[in-house]
Amino acid sequence: MVVSIRFAGFEFRPRLWWTLAAAAGVALTLALGQWQVGRAQYKEGLQSRHDLLGLQPVVSLGSAAADRDSLLLRRVEVRGTYAPKYTVFVDNRIHKHQPGFHVATPLRITGSDRYVLVNRGWVAGPRDRSLPQVATPEGEQLVQGVVVAWSERYLELSTKVAEGNVWQNLVYERYRQATGLELQPFVIQQTAGAEDGLVREWNRPDLGRNTHLAYAFQWYALSFAIFVYYLVTHVKRTPSAKP
Repeated sequence: MVVSIRFAGFEFRPRLWWTLAAAAGVALTLALGQWQVGRAQYKEGLQSRHDLLGLQPVVSLGSAAADRDSLLLRRVEVRGTYAPKYTVFVDNRIHKHQPGFHVATPLRITGSDRYVLVNRGWVAGPRDRSLPQVATPEGEQLVQGVVVAWSERYLELSTKVAEGNVWQNLVYERYRQATGLELQPFVIQQTAGAEDGLVREWNRPDLGRNTHLAYAFQWYALSFAIFVYYLVTHVKRTPSAKP
């Protein structure tokens, strides 16, 4: 049975399946738009936290297991010795439009068997796609940087997510199983330390905020377009209203 509603010389005749499809489309696009807004707000909050904690004193890490949440985006320093045989090159990292790698090496914290993974910086990738030659400082080092989380949500470009020491992302459980090391539950994004030729110009935590807002606008616009199309195709002028 088709319901017909007449008003001001027009007739609204909703069809069940078209109505359900339009409602689902509007609901989905609104939800996706709201999700993009939430991502933008999350990144903006990270940047605010980063700016605030940047004014706090540097935290010295010891050998004990540390709490990630209390240290996230805090400036820290730690003494230890690099274990270069566990170095991984994180692929598909771009700096000034040039492809390359992030170089991540675990640091054995002085006085313990615990390690913390240090993202030491960016290096350009050779044209032949071979691995770049990167020197690792020897002896005890004082590493300074910012605490960041291991990768949690990530896009894998292929099924070969970890081929040798070339990885697509730094995932805690994957790295722990591959190395067998006892690790701190976070990564240090190095900002200062030995001169090793690596670039340490890190992106702001709110990078991509405007992109998320642009996507949100597109989803909201699509939601509105679905609604308008539904009305246009279901509302007709009644014969008596035609001139």
